[in-house]
Amino acid sequence: MVTRAESAAATRDSLLRAASDLLDDGGPDAVTLRAVGTRAGVSRGAPYGHFADKEHLLTQLAIDAWLALAGKLRRLQDDKQLTAATRLKRSLLALIEIGRERPHLYALMFRTPEGDPDALLDAVSKSHGCFLGMVADVVGDREVRRYGALLLSSAHGIAGMELSGHLAKEKWDTSGEELIDILISSFRTPPG
Repeated sequence: MVTRAESAAATRDSLLRAASDLLDDGGPDAVTLRAVGTRAGVSRGAPYGHFADKEHLLTQLAIDAWLALAGKLRRLQDDKQLTAATRLKRSLLALIEIGRERPHLYALMFRTPEGDPDALLDAVSKSHGCFLGMVADVVGDREVRRYGALLLSSAHGIAGMELSGHLAKEKWDTSGEELIDILISSFRTPPG
């Protein structure tokens, strides 16, 4: 027998999947609570029982994306069969991949949230903590924040240029992967 809490959790998950699909198909404008409820096959009022408004729903999608990225980064960080530089490269490419595969979600992850900013900041900090650990493995602890900022801003720029079509192989004779390789290989690995 399904409990009331399990049923509510299943409905919430269904609403989030529907919102995610609508976001991918048409961007934030396509995500309305009514459209989400219809797509999820629930009553018209069900989305309002789980989300205060559209902004809270969109913020939850961004939170979920950051938490999923944090999970990927944690698995990379724990994979000691890879070199530190390879783990760092793959972490940056994981972020860029979101931009390539789900551009509307990627943009949502980097906008200032109107709904539940504290929860979003907590999710972002989980991924940043893993990321900075991998940066430290390559450059050491002393300059980790500066190099982390350089790498993240570079990855964000690469994703943005790819999304806009301005990082074409024909134009620049390079790719996002090659640019990340150049950046990481320019850092000196700390001793020991």
